Amino acid sequence: MWLIVGLGNPGPQYELTRHNYGFLAIDALINKYPASLKSGFQAMGARVEILGHSALLLKPMTFMNRSGQSVQQAMAFHKIGLDHVIVMHDELDLPLGELRIKQGGGNGGHNGLKDITRLVGADFLRIRLGIGRPQQKGSEADFVLSRFNNQEFMELELILAHALAAVETILSAGLAQAQQLSQIKAKN
Repeated sequence: MWLIVGLGNPGPQYELTRHNYGFLAIDALINKYPASLKSGFQAMGARVEILGHSALLLKPMTFMNRSGQSVQQAMAFHKIGLDHVIVMHDELDLPLGELRIKQGGGNGGHNGLKDITRLVGADFLRIRLGIGRPQQKGSEADFVLSRFNNQEFMELELILAHALAAVETILSAGLAQAQQLSQIKAKN
């Protein structure tokens, strides 16, 4: 079984914000692989089949800074190893429209990743969804909690389709193939 986590914050005030990009990616997966979200593991989650692979989709409801609690509980209950955990999250160091896939690594100041790493380790797969950096240095916290503007929101459908393709490729063909795919799409 795979655990696919989208990072974000619960509540209507955070909907469609840059920091909830991971939640948007989980919602896109649920649109493609219909399932009902249910409460459990301090999260909203759904079991789905993706190209013949069983997966638990998870949106932690613990707020970003405590995302690791939800991930740790789901991993322990389902006995899922770090090599079968995919975390989708917003990434300041990539421009909007780009995504990168990697395994392990640092947290780049992302508090959700920090908490997951603290509780379960760092060697999970990451789909880094670019949001770019704000114009004004030092305003990153306000920027990630701001909503996508209308033009950005129109671009999200294509970007989220690339994220779904990345998840499908990881599950069906492995990390290396998914990384090649993301490089090609980022250039288009």
